[in-house]
Amino acid sequence: MLNNVWRSSQYSAHTKLKIYQSCVLSTLLYGSECWRMLESDLGKLSTFHTKSLRKILRIFWPQTISNKDLLSWCKQEDMGTIIMQRRWRWIGHIIRKDNESITKTALYWTPEGRRKRGRPKNTWRRTVETELRGLKQSWNKIQQLAKDRKKWKNFVAALRASGHNGQ
Repeated sequence: MLNNVWRSSQYSAHTKLKIYQSCVLSTLLYGSECWRMLESDLGKLSTFHTKSLRKILRIFWPQTISNKDLLSWCKQEDMGTIIMQRRWRWIGHIIRKDNESITKTALYWTPEGRRKRGRPKNTWRRTVETELRGLKQSWNKIQQLAKDRKKWKNFVAALRASGHNGQ
């Protein structure tokens, strides 16, 4: 629907990027805080992200620019970092909720019974635990950190600076 806007020379690249950020990315990533993220899913989202940015900036085949340069020129994060930040922002929100909250109960819930034979599926919780190990943090430390909104906001911002790609 926005192809006419991306092709138009009436709008500046800055305006197009703002529209992309506010309309496209927010719609695309709605609820991504709760997704279990597979590498294939992340790859598809990253491809869409970089293709869209190239279309906005009118960078087509004969011209080449690396994804890293493209993201830095557009002042955008890679898709893994965007999703990781959204997930951790949401986790902080859930940790600060009352103990009776259904979402907080779901955060710590472990299903009963046994899994089927074979390699276990990558779940949302396993994704978060993998990120937690990559950040060299523990749940107890994260819970204490999330109680203070300012410290939590700095922690989530540090995810961007550390260059984690959410894998």
